[in-house]
Amino acid sequence: MTDMTMALLLPFAFIVTFAAVSLVPAVRAVESAQWSFWGAAACLLAWLAWLGVTAGARQRRLRVSLDLRPQHYLQACMQGSVLLYWGYYWREVYHSAHLIAAQLLFAYAFDTLLGWSRRDTYSLGFAPFPVIFSINLFLWFKPQWFYLQCLLVAVGFAAKELIRWQKGGRQVHVFNPSSFPLGLFALVLLATGTTNMTWGQEIATTLNNAPSIYLWIFLIGLPGQYLFGVTTMTMSAVVTMYLFGLVYFAATGTYYFVDSYIPIAVFLGMHLLFTDPSTSPRSDLGRVLFGTLYAVSVITLYYVLGQLGLPTFYDKLMAVPVLNLTIKGIDALARGPLQRLDPSALARALVGRRRHVAYIAIWSSVFVAMSAAEGVGDTHRGQRITFWLSACAEGRPNGCRHAALLASIYCTAGSGWACNEYGVLLQPARRPEVAGHAFQRACDLGFSAGCDNLDPARAEHPVHAAPSVDDYRIVLRGRKGPLPDLTPLQLSQRACVQGFSDGCSHACAEGDQSLCRGSGGP
Repeated sequence: MTDMTMALLLPFAFIVTFAAVSLVPAVRAVESAQWSFWGAAACLLAWLAWLGVTAGARQRRLRVSLDLRPQHYLQACMQGSVLLYWGYYWREVYHSAHLIAAQLLFAYAFDTLLGWSRRDTYSLGFAPFPVIFSINLFLWFKPQWFYLQCLLVAVGFAAKELIRWQKGGRQVHVFNPSSFPLGLFALVLLATGTTNMTWGQEIATTLNNAPSIYLWIFLIGLPGQYLFGVTTMTMSAVVTMYLFGLVYFAATGTYYFVDSYIPIAVFLGMHLLFTDPSTSPRSDLGRVLFGTLYAVSVITLYYVLGQLGLPTFYDKLMAVPVLNLTIKGIDALARGPLQRLDPSALARALVGRRRHVAYIAIWSSVFVAMSAAEGVGDTHRGQRITFWLSACAEGRPNGCRHAALLASIYCTAGSGWACNEYGVLLQPARRPEVAGHAFQRACDLGFSAGCDNLDPARAEHPVHAAPSVDDYRIVLRGRKGPLPDLTPLQLSQRACVQGFSDGCSHACAEGDQSLCRGSGGP
Protein backbone atom coordinates (compact mmCIF):
# COMPACT_ATOMS: atom_id res chain seq x y z
CA MET A 1 0.00 0.00 0.00
CA THR A 2 1.50 3.37 -1.04
CA ASP A 3 1.92 6.33 1.28
CA MET A 4 -0.70 8.25 -0.71
CA THR A 5 -3.20 5.41 -0.35
CA MET A 6 -2.57 5.37 3.38
CA ALA A 7 -3.15 9.14 3.51
CA LEU A 8 -6.40 8.88 1.54
CA LEU A 9 -7.70 6.38 4.07
CA LEU A 10 -8.00 9.21 6.62
CA PRO A 11 -10.75 11.22 4.86
CA PHE A 12 -12.29 7.93 3.68
CA ALA A 13 -12.65 6.84 7.31
CA PHE A 14 -14.24 10.19 8.22
CA ILE A 15 -16.71 9.91 5.33
CA VAL A 16 -17.70 6.30 6.05
CA THR A 17 -18.18 7.04 9.75
CA PHE A 18 -20.20 10.13 8.85
CA ALA A 19 -22.44 8.04 6.57
CA ALA A 20 -22.82 5.42 9.32
CA VAL A 21 -24.51 8.02 11.55
CA SER A 22 -27.46 7.78 9.14
CA LEU A 23 -28.18 4.39 10.73
CA VAL A 24 -28.88 5.97 14.13
CA PRO A 25 -32.61 5.41 14.86
CA ALA A 26 -33.24 9.15 15.35
CA VAL A 27 -31.88 9.82 11.85
CA ARG A 28 -33.66 6.86 10.26
CA ALA A 29 -36.94 8.22 11.62
CA VAL A 30 -36.54 11.34 9.42
CA GLU A 31 -36.22 10.31 5.77
CA SER A 32 -34.93 13.68 4.58
CA ALA A 33 -32.22 13.56 7.26
CA GLN A 34 -31.03 10.20 5.93
CA TRP A 35 -30.87 11.59 2.42
CA SER A 36 -28.88 14.54 3.78
CA PHE A 37 -26.25 12.14 5.11
CA TRP A 38 -26.15 10.03 1.97
CA GLY A 39 -26.01 13.03 -0.35
CA ALA A 40 -23.23 14.73 1.62
CA ALA A 41 -21.25 11.46 1.86
CA ALA A 42 -21.63 10.87 -1.89
CA CYS A 43 -20.27 14.36 -2.66
CA LEU A 44 -17.32 13.85 -0.34
CA LEU A 45 -16.54 10.41 -1.83
CA ALA A 46 -16.66 11.83 -5.34
CA TRP A 47 -14.27 14.59 -4.28
CA LEU A 48 -11.97 12.02 -2.67
CA ALA A 49 -11.94 9.89 -5.83
CA TRP A 50 -11.17 12.91 -8.02
CA LEU A 51 -8.38 13.96 -5.66
CA GLY A 52 -6.87 10.47 -5.66
CA VAL A 53 -6.89 10.25 -9.47
CA THR A 54 -5.47 13.74 -10.08
CA ALA A 55 -2.87 13.45 -7.33
CA GLY A 56 -1.70 10.13 -8.75
CA ALA A 57 -1.51 11.52 -12.27
CA ARG A 58 0.59 14.47 -11.09
CA GLN A 59 2.69 12.28 -8.79
CA ARG A 60 1.81 14.34 -5.77
CA ARG A 61 2.67 13.00 -2.30
CA LEU A 62 -0.23 13.76 -0.01
CA ARG A 63 0.78 13.93 3.64
CA VAL A 64 -0.73 14.50 7.07
CA SER A 65 1.09 16.45 9.77
CA LEU A 66 0.02 16.63 13.40
CA ASP A 67 -0.76 20.18 14.58
CA LEU A 68 -2.14 20.42 18.13
CA ARG A 69 -2.68 24.08 19.00
CA PRO A 70 -3.80 25.23 22.46
CA GLN A 71 -6.24 27.77 21.03
CA HIS A 72 -8.10 24.94 19.32
CA TYR A 73 -8.39 22.38 22.10
CA LEU A 74 -8.85 24.97 24.83
CA GLN A 75 -11.67 26.71 22.97
CA ALA A 76 -13.23 23.31 22.28
CA CYS A 77 -13.19 22.49 25.99
CA MET A 78 -14.73 25.86 26.86
CA GLN A 79 -17.50 25.54 24.28
CA GLY A 80 -18.07 21.87 25.06
CA SER A 81 -18.60 22.68 28.73
CA VAL A 82 -21.35 25.16 27.80
CA LEU A 83 -23.02 22.57 25.57
CA LEU A 84 -22.92 19.97 28.36
CA TYR A 85 -24.22 22.32 31.05
CA TRP A 86 -26.90 23.88 28.88
CA GLY A 87 -27.93 20.47 27.51
CA TYR A 88 -28.70 19.21 31.00
CA TYR A 89 -31.46 21.83 31.19
CA TRP A 90 -32.54 21.69 27.53
CA ARG A 91 -32.33 18.07 26.51
CA GLU A 92 -32.61 18.80 22.80
CA VAL A 93 -28.85 19.41 22.98
CA TYR A 94 -28.22 15.88 24.23
CA HIS A 95 -30.76 14.45 21.80
CA SER A 96 -28.81 16.11 18.98
CA ALA A 97 -25.40 14.86 20.11
CA HIS A 98 -25.19 12.45 17.16
CA LEU A 99 -25.80 15.34 14.75
CA ILE A 100 -23.05 17.43 16.36
CA ALA A 101 -20.70 14.44 16.10
CA ALA A 102 -21.72 14.03 12.46
CA GLN A 103 -20.86 17.67 11.77
CA LEU A 104 -17.40 17.08 13.24
CA LEU A 105 -16.86 14.09 10.95
CA PHE A 106 -18.10 16.06 7.96
CA ALA A 107 -15.85 18.99 8.90
CA TYR A 108 -12.75 16.81 9.17
CA ALA A 109 -13.45 15.14 5.83
CA PHE A 110 -14.26 18.44 4.07
CA ASP A 111 -11.27 20.27 5.58
CA THR A 112 -8.88 17.46 4.66
CA LEU A 113 -10.06 17.33 1.05
CA LEU A 114 -10.04 21.10 0.71
CA GLY A 115 -6.56 21.33 2.18
CA TRP A 116 -5.16 18.65 -0.17
CA SER A 117 -6.84 20.31 -3.12
CA ARG A 118 -4.58 23.32 -2.48
CA ARG A 119 -1.39 21.84 -1.01
CA ASP A 120 0.28 18.50 -0.35
CA THR A 121 0.21 18.54 3.46
CA TYR A 122 -2.87 18.66 5.65
CA SER A 123 -2.45 19.76 9.29
CA LEU A 124 -4.49 17.42 11.48
CA GLY A 125 -5.48 18.76 14.88
CA PHE A 126 -8.44 19.98 16.87
CA ALA A 127 -9.25 22.96 14.62
CA PRO A 128 -12.71 21.69 13.53
CA PHE A 129 -13.90 21.28 17.13
CA PRO A 130 -14.18 24.96 18.13
CA VAL A 131 -15.76 25.80 14.77
CA ILE A 132 -18.47 23.13 15.07
CA PHE A 133 -19.09 23.75 18.76
CA SER A 134 -19.32 27.51 18.18
CA ILE A 135 -21.81 27.08 15.34
CA ASN A 136 -23.95 24.76 17.45
CA LEU A 137 -24.05 27.20 20.33
CA PHE A 138 -25.93 29.66 18.13
CA LEU A 139 -27.75 28.05 15.20
CA TRP A 140 -28.89 24.57 14.11
CA PHE A 141 -31.10 23.49 11.31
CA LYS A 142 -33.75 20.99 12.35
CA PRO A 143 -33.03 17.34 11.38
CA GLN A 144 -35.18 17.39 8.24
CA TRP A 145 -32.90 20.12 6.85
CA PHE A 146 -29.61 18.65 8.01
CA TYR A 147 -28.10 19.09 4.55
CA LEU A 148 -28.23 22.85 5.16
CA GLN A 149 -26.26 22.35 8.37
CA CYS A 150 -23.60 20.55 6.32
CA LEU A 151 -23.62 23.44 3.85
CA LEU A 152 -23.24 25.93 6.70
CA VAL A 153 -20.19 24.03 7.97
CA ALA A 154 -18.73 23.77 4.45
CA VAL A 155 -19.08 27.53 3.91
CA GLY A 156 -17.23 28.23 7.15
CA PHE A 157 -14.25 26.02 6.28
CA ALA A 158 -14.18 27.20 2.68
CA ALA A 159 -14.10 30.85 3.83
CA LYS A 160 -11.27 30.06 6.24
CA GLU A 161 -9.21 28.44 3.48
CA LEU A 162 -10.01 30.68 0.53
CA ILE A 163 -10.56 34.20 1.93
CA ARG A 164 -7.20 35.32 3.31
CA TRP A 165 -5.04 38.39 3.70
CA GLN A 166 -1.70 39.55 5.07
CA LYS A 167 -1.72 40.27 8.78
CA GLY A 168 1.41 40.65 10.86
CA GLY A 169 3.56 39.42 7.99
CA ARG A 170 1.57 36.19 7.59
CA GLN A 171 -1.22 34.96 5.36
CA VAL A 172 -4.20 34.38 7.66
CA HIS A 173 -7.95 33.91 7.25
CA VAL A 174 -10.00 37.09 7.23
CA PHE A 175 -13.18 35.82 8.85
CA ASN A 176 -13.88 33.87 11.99
CA PRO A 177 -14.74 30.42 10.50
CA SER A 178 -17.87 30.04 12.62
CA SER A 179 -19.17 33.61 12.63
CA PHE A 180 -18.88 34.05 8.84
CA PRO A 181 -21.32 31.24 7.93
CA LEU A 182 -23.56 32.17 10.88
CA GLY A 183 -23.78 35.76 9.68
CA LEU A 184 -24.30 34.76 6.05
CA PHE A 185 -27.00 32.20 6.82
CA ALA A 186 -28.69 34.64 9.20
CA LEU A 187 -29.08 37.07 6.29
CA VAL A 188 -30.48 34.34 4.03
CA LEU A 189 -32.91 33.08 6.67
CA LEU A 190 -34.15 36.62 7.33
CA ALA A 191 -34.50 37.39 3.63
CA THR A 192 -36.45 34.18 2.96
CA GLY A 193 -38.48 34.18 6.17
CA THR A 194 -37.39 30.61 6.95
CA THR A 195 -36.21 30.94 10.55
CA ASN A 196 -38.66 28.15 11.46
CA MET A 197 -36.30 25.71 9.73
CA THR A 198 -33.86 26.21 12.61
CA TRP A 199 -33.73 25.94 16.38
CA GLY A 200 -32.33 29.50 16.50
CA GLN A 201 -35.06 31.07 18.62
CA GLU A 202 -35.13 28.12 21.02
CA ILE A 203 -31.35 28.22 21.40
CA ALA A 204 -31.38 31.92 22.26
CA THR A 205 -34.03 31.44 24.96
CA THR A 206 -33.26 28.01 26.45
CA LEU A 207 -29.73 29.03 27.38
CA ASN A 208 -31.52 30.82 30.22
CA ASN A 209 -32.82 27.50 31.54
CA ALA A 210 -29.48 26.70 33.13
CA PRO A 211 -29.14 28.31 36.58
CA SER A 212 -26.25 30.73 37.09
CA ILE A 213 -25.45 30.51 33.36
CA TYR A 214 -23.87 33.99 33.34
CA LEU A 215 -21.44 32.91 36.05
CA TRP A 216 -20.71 29.66 34.20
CA ILE A 217 -19.86 31.48 30.97
CA PHE A 218 -17.75 34.02 32.85
CA LEU A 219 -15.71 31.28 34.54
CA ILE A 220 -15.13 29.12 31.48
CA GLY A 221 -13.99 32.21 29.56
CA LEU A 222 -11.12 32.92 31.94
CA PRO A 223 -8.57 30.34 30.68
CA GLY A 224 -8.82 31.64 27.11
CA GLN A 225 -8.54 35.21 28.33
CA TYR A 226 -5.37 34.31 30.25
CA LEU A 227 -3.69 32.52 27.34
CA PHE A 228 -4.79 34.68 24.42
CA GLY A 229 -5.32 38.14 25.91
CA VAL A 230 -8.90 38.67 24.72
CA THR A 231 -10.22 40.00 28.04
CA THR A 232 -10.34 43.58 26.80
CA MET A 233 -12.70 42.59 23.97
CA THR A 234 -15.15 40.81 26.24
CA MET A 235 -14.99 43.40 29.01
CA SER A 236 -15.46 46.40 26.73
CA ALA A 237 -18.40 44.74 24.96
CA VAL A 238 -20.15 43.83 28.21
CA VAL A 239 -19.53 47.19 29.87
CA THR A 240 -20.67 49.14 26.80
CA MET A 241 -23.95 47.26 26.62
CA TYR A 242 -24.52 47.49 30.36
CA LEU A 243 -23.93 51.24 30.42
CA PHE A 244 -26.28 51.66 27.47
CA GLY A 245 -28.90 49.66 29.38
CA LEU A 246 -28.52 51.87 32.45
CA VAL A 247 -28.91 55.04 30.39
CA TYR A 248 -31.91 53.60 28.56
CA PHE A 249 -33.57 52.62 31.84
CA ALA A 250 -32.93 56.06 33.33
CA ALA A 251 -34.54 57.67 30.30
CA THR A 252 -37.53 55.34 29.87
CA GLY A 253 -38.07 53.34 33.07
CA THR A 254 -37.91 50.08 31.11
CA TYR A 255 -35.26 47.74 29.79
CA TYR A 256 -34.05 47.78 26.19
CA PHE A 257 -33.98 44.00 26.07
CA VAL A 258 -36.90 42.09 27.57
CA ASP A 259 -35.31 40.20 30.43
CA SER A 260 -31.83 41.59 31.04
CA TYR A 261 -29.35 44.34 30.34
CA ILE A 262 -27.37 41.79 28.32
CA PRO A 263 -29.28 38.80 26.90
CA ILE A 264 -27.62 35.51 27.74
CA ALA A 265 -27.01 34.52 24.11
CA VAL A 266 -25.32 37.90 23.53
CA PHE A 267 -23.24 37.44 26.68
CA LEU A 268 -22.17 34.05 25.31
CA GLY A 269 -21.24 35.67 21.99
CA MET A 270 -19.13 38.22 23.84
CA HIS A 271 -17.09 35.37 25.29
CA LEU A 272 -17.02 32.67 22.64
CA LEU A 273 -18.05 34.07 19.24
CA PHE A 274 -16.26 37.28 18.28
CA THR A 275 -13.15 36.80 20.46
CA ASP A 276 -11.09 34.68 18.04
CA PRO A 277 -7.57 36.18 18.41
CA SER A 278 -6.79 35.39 14.75
CA THR A 279 -9.62 37.57 13.42
CA SER A 280 -9.49 40.45 15.91
CA PRO A 281 -7.17 43.43 16.40
CA ARG A 282 -3.72 42.83 17.86
CA SER A 283 -3.36 45.96 19.98
CA ASP A 284 -4.98 46.33 23.41
CA LEU A 285 -6.76 49.55 22.45
CA GLY A 286 -7.84 47.95 19.17
CA ARG A 287 -9.46 45.12 21.09
CA VAL A 288 -11.26 47.57 23.35
CA LEU A 289 -12.63 49.37 20.28
CA PHE A 290 -13.53 46.04 18.67
CA GLY A 291 -15.54 44.97 21.72
CA THR A 292 -17.27 48.34 21.92
CA LEU A 293 -18.23 48.18 18.25
CA TYR A 294 -19.63 44.68 18.72
CA ALA A 295 -21.88 45.88 21.55
CA VAL A 296 -23.05 48.90 19.54
CA SER A 297 -23.77 46.69 16.52
CA VAL A 298 -25.87 44.29 18.59
CA ILE A 299 -27.85 47.16 20.10
CA THR A 300 -28.46 48.64 16.65
CA LEU A 301 -29.38 45.36 14.98
CA TYR A 302 -31.78 44.48 17.81
CA TYR A 303 -33.62 47.74 17.19
CA VAL A 304 -33.65 47.42 13.40
CA LEU A 305 -34.81 43.80 13.42
CA GLY A 306 -37.49 44.59 15.99
CA GLN A 307 -38.79 47.53 13.97
CA LEU A 308 -38.99 45.32 10.88
CA GLY A 309 -40.88 42.63 12.79
CA LEU A 310 -38.05 40.12 12.28
CA PRO A 311 -36.54 37.69 14.81
CA THR A 312 -34.17 39.70 16.97
CA PHE A 313 -31.93 36.80 18.09
CA TYR A 314 -29.87 37.26 14.92
CA ASP A 315 -28.51 40.53 16.37
CA LYS A 316 -25.39 38.87 17.80
CA LEU A 317 -24.50 37.00 14.59
CA MET A 318 -24.70 39.42 11.69
CA ALA A 319 -22.09 42.02 12.59
CA VAL A 320 -19.06 39.84 13.33
CA PRO A 321 -17.98 39.24 9.70
CA VAL A 322 -18.22 42.97 9.01
CA LEU A 323 -16.18 43.72 12.12
CA ASN A 324 -13.55 41.18 11.01
CA LEU A 325 -12.98 43.35 7.95
CA THR A 326 -12.25 46.41 10.11
CA ILE A 327 -9.45 45.03 12.28
CA LYS A 328 -6.57 46.49 10.24
CA GLY A 329 -8.18 49.93 10.31
CA ILE A 330 -8.88 49.64 14.04
CA ASP A 331 -5.26 48.70 14.74
CA ALA A 332 -4.05 51.57 12.57
CA LEU A 333 -6.14 54.00 14.63
CA ALA A 334 -5.03 52.43 17.90
CA ARG A 335 -1.36 52.70 16.98
CA GLY A 336 -1.70 56.12 15.38
CA PRO A 337 -4.10 58.96 16.32
CA LEU A 338 -5.52 57.15 19.38
CA GLN A 339 -2.25 55.75 20.70
CA ARG A 340 -2.35 57.90 23.84
CA LEU A 341 -5.56 56.14 24.90
CA ASP A 342 -4.01 52.67 24.80
CA PRO A 343 -4.60 51.02 28.22
CA SER A 344 -1.28 49.19 27.96
CA ALA A 345 0.47 52.57 28.40
CA LEU A 346 -0.79 52.75 31.99
CA ALA A 347 1.38 49.82 33.07
CA ARG A 348 4.21 49.32 30.63
CA ALA A 349 6.04 47.05 33.07
CA LEU A 350 3.26 44.49 32.77
CA VAL A 351 3.91 42.49 29.61
CA GLY A 352 2.69 39.20 28.21
CA ARG A 353 0.55 37.12 30.50
CA ARG A 354 1.21 39.37 33.48
CA ARG A 355 -0.83 41.99 31.65
CA HIS A 356 -3.47 39.37 30.85
CA VAL A 357 -3.77 38.65 34.59
CA ALA A 358 -4.17 42.36 35.34
CA TYR A 359 -6.98 42.67 32.80
CA ILE A 360 -8.66 39.55 34.18
CA ALA A 361 -8.52 41.01 37.69
CA ILE A 362 -10.23 44.19 36.49
CA TRP A 363 -12.82 42.22 34.51
CA SER A 364 -13.53 39.97 37.49
CA SER A 365 -14.16 42.99 39.69
CA VAL A 366 -16.48 44.46 37.07
CA PHE A 367 -18.40 41.19 36.73
CA VAL A 368 -18.82 40.82 40.50
CA ALA A 369 -20.08 44.41 40.76
CA MET A 370 -22.54 43.93 37.89
CA SER A 371 -23.80 40.67 39.42
CA ALA A 372 -24.30 42.35 42.80
CA ALA A 373 -26.30 45.11 41.08
CA GLU A 374 -28.37 42.46 39.21
CA GLY A 375 -26.99 43.72 35.93
CA VAL A 376 -26.39 40.10 34.96
CA GLY A 377 -27.66 36.90 36.53
CA ASP A 378 -30.89 35.06 37.24
CA THR A 379 -32.76 37.70 39.26
CA HIS A 380 -33.02 40.62 36.85
CA ARG A 381 -36.36 42.45 37.24
CA GLY A 382 -36.95 42.31 33.50
CA GLN A 383 -37.71 38.61 33.93
CA ARG A 384 -40.79 39.44 36.00
CA ILE A 385 -44.06 39.82 34.16
CA THR A 386 -45.29 42.07 36.98
CA PHE A 387 -42.64 44.62 36.06
CA TRP A 388 -43.83 44.75 32.46
CA LEU A 389 -47.52 44.80 33.37
CA SER A 390 -46.85 47.82 35.58
CA ALA A 391 -44.81 49.42 32.77
CA CYS A 392 -47.73 48.80 30.41
CA ALA A 393 -50.25 50.34 32.81
CA GLU A 394 -48.01 53.41 33.19
CA GLY A 395 -47.48 53.78 29.44
CA ARG A 396 -43.72 53.26 29.54
CA PRO A 397 -41.93 52.38 26.27
CA ASN A 398 -42.37 48.76 25.16
CA GLY A 399 -44.16 47.93 28.42
CA CYS A 400 -47.26 46.43 26.80
CA ARG A 401 -45.25 44.78 24.03
CA HIS A 402 -42.91 42.98 26.43
CA ALA A 403 -45.72 42.12 28.85
CA ALA A 404 -47.61 40.52 25.96
CA LEU A 405 -44.49 38.63 24.88
CA LEU A 406 -44.00 37.11 28.33
CA ALA A 407 -47.72 36.41 28.73
CA SER A 408 -47.83 34.58 25.39
CA ILE A 409 -44.83 32.45 26.40
CA TYR A 410 -46.44 31.50 29.71
CA CYS A 411 -49.78 30.92 27.99
CA THR A 412 -48.11 28.46 25.61
CA ALA A 413 -46.51 26.79 28.65
CA GLY A 414 -49.99 26.16 30.11
CA SER A 415 -50.85 29.08 32.39
CA GLY A 416 -54.53 30.02 32.18
CA TRP A 417 -53.85 33.28 34.03
CA ALA A 418 -51.21 34.26 31.45
CA CYS A 419 -53.59 33.44 28.59
CA ASN A 420 -56.22 35.69 30.13
CA GLU A 421 -53.71 38.52 30.63
CA TYR A 422 -52.50 38.04 27.07
CA GLY A 423 -56.06 38.38 25.81
CA VAL A 424 -56.53 41.58 27.81
CA LEU A 425 -53.27 43.00 26.43
CA LEU A 426 -54.49 42.23 22.90
CA GLN A 427 -57.35 44.73 23.53
CA PRO A 428 -60.49 42.65 22.86
CA ALA A 429 -62.56 45.71 21.93
CA ARG A 430 -60.23 46.40 19.00
CA ARG A 431 -59.14 42.85 18.14
CA PRO A 432 -61.91 40.56 19.35
CA GLU A 433 -60.87 37.54 17.27
CA VAL A 434 -57.23 37.23 18.38
CA ALA A 435 -58.08 38.15 21.98
CA GLY A 436 -60.88 35.58 21.87
CA HIS A 437 -58.41 32.82 21.04
CA ALA A 438 -56.39 33.72 24.13
CA PHE A 439 -59.49 33.82 26.33
CA GLN A 440 -60.63 30.48 24.94
CA ARG A 441 -57.25 28.98 25.75
CA ALA A 442 -57.52 30.37 29.30
CA CYS A 443 -61.00 28.92 29.64
CA ASP A 444 -59.86 25.53 28.33
CA LEU A 445 -57.13 25.55 30.98
CA GLY A 446 -59.77 26.02 33.69
CA PHE A 447 -59.22 29.73 34.35
CA SER A 448 -62.74 31.08 34.93
CA ALA A 449 -61.92 34.73 34.13
CA GLY A 450 -61.02 33.62 30.59
CA CYS A 451 -64.46 32.06 30.23
CA ASP A 452 -66.09 35.26 31.47
CA ASN A 453 -64.12 37.35 28.97
CA LEU A 454 -65.48 35.30 26.06
CA ASP A 455 -68.70 37.30 26.52
CA PRO A 456 -68.60 40.17 23.94
CA ALA A 457 -70.17 42.43 26.56
CA ARG A 458 -66.89 42.21 28.47
CA ALA A 459 -64.82 43.53 25.56
CA GLU A 460 -64.52 47.07 26.90
CA HIS A 461 -63.79 45.99 30.47
CA PRO A 462 -62.34 42.47 30.56
CA VAL A 463 -61.95 40.92 33.99
CA HIS A 464 -58.72 39.97 35.73
CA ALA A 465 -58.19 37.34 38.40
CA ALA A 466 -55.32 36.21 40.58
CA PRO A 467 -53.06 33.37 39.41
CA SER A 468 -53.53 29.90 40.86
CA VAL A 469 -50.75 27.83 42.39
CA ASP A 470 -50.30 26.04 39.06
CA ASP A 471 -50.06 29.40 37.30
CA TYR A 472 -47.39 30.54 39.72
CA ARG A 473 -45.27 27.50 38.91
CA ILE A 474 -45.09 28.81 35.34
CA VAL A 475 -45.10 32.60 35.55
CA LEU A 476 -42.66 32.95 38.46
CA ARG A 477 -39.81 31.31 36.61
CA GLY A 478 -39.27 34.32 34.35
CA ARG A 479 -37.20 33.28 31.34
CA LYS A 480 -35.56 30.46 33.29
CA GLY A 481 -36.34 26.76 33.22
CA PRO A 482 -39.02 25.06 35.35
CA LEU A 483 -39.02 25.90 39.04
CA PRO A 484 -38.01 23.29 41.61
CA ASP A 485 -40.80 21.51 43.47
CA LEU A 486 -41.79 24.39 45.77
CA THR A 487 -44.53 24.23 48.39
CA PRO A 488 -47.57 26.53 48.06
CA LEU A 489 -46.12 28.75 50.81
CA GLN A 490 -42.78 29.01 49.00
CA LEU A 491 -44.58 29.85 45.75
CA SER A 492 -46.63 32.54 47.51
CA GLN A 493 -43.49 34.01 49.06
CA ARG A 494 -41.77 34.13 45.70
CA ALA A 495 -44.91 35.61 44.11
CA CYS A 496 -45.00 38.33 46.76
CA VAL A 497 -41.34 39.21 46.11
CA GLN A 498 -42.14 39.53 42.41
CA GLY A 499 -45.02 41.92 43.06
CA PHE A 500 -48.15 39.73 43.12
CA SER A 501 -50.30 41.13 45.94
CA ASP A 502 -52.32 37.94 46.06
CA GLY A 503 -49.12 36.04 46.74
CA CYS A 504 -48.46 38.27 49.74
CA SER A 505 -51.98 37.62 51.06
CA HIS A 506 -51.61 33.85 50.69
CA ALA A 507 -48.18 33.85 52.33
CA CYS A 508 -49.59 35.89 55.22
CA ALA A 509 -52.50 33.46 55.59
CA GLU A 510 -50.02 30.56 55.57
CA GLY A 511 -48.18 32.08 58.54
CA ASP A 512 -45.46 34.30 57.04
CA GLN A 513 -46.09 37.37 59.20
CA SER A 514 -43.36 39.37 57.45
CA LEU A 515 -45.56 39.54 54.34
CA CYS A 516 -48.81 40.50 56.03
CA ARG A 517 -48.24 44.06 54.81
CA GLY A 518 -47.16 42.96 51.32
CA SER A 519 -46.98 45.49 48.58
CA GLY A 520 -49.48 45.69 45.79
CA GLY A 521 -49.03 43.95 42.49
CA PRO A 522 -50.41 44.30 39.01
